[in-house]
Amino acid sequence: MSEAVRLDQWLWAARFFRTRTLAREAIEAGHVRCQGERCKVAKDVRLGMKLDVRRGNDAFEIVVTGLSIKRGGAPDARQLYEETAEGAQRREQLRLQLRAAGQTISDHRPSKKERRDLDRFKRSL
Repeated sequence: MSEAVRLDQWLWAARFFRTRTLAREAIEAGHVRCQGERCKVAKDVRLGMKLDVRRGNDAFEIVVTGLSIKRGGAPDARQLYEETAEGAQRREQLRLQLRAAGQTISDHRPSKKERRDLDRFKRSL
């Protein structure tokens, strides 16, 4: 295995994004930072590198512990990185704040009724 992998390939293999295209778009939008700085899609990811990855309301602060260009199962992908304690604590605090504010993060797709209600609401504006 080589000692460096393209950033978009690594993010896809580590299952942060469903496709390499989504990974590329997130990198270009500045949602992924390498060592605290904006980076490009073809940036080489190396062992020990610190990455900040934002996905929706989640912000991951991770350290690269493995390299791969092949997408495997979730347990295999989890072996490619380690989340820092500060990052995990920040994510938990945000989750608790959202819950206290009465906002929940939905992990499901809207049902047909929920979509109709949303469409009705948008038309009323």
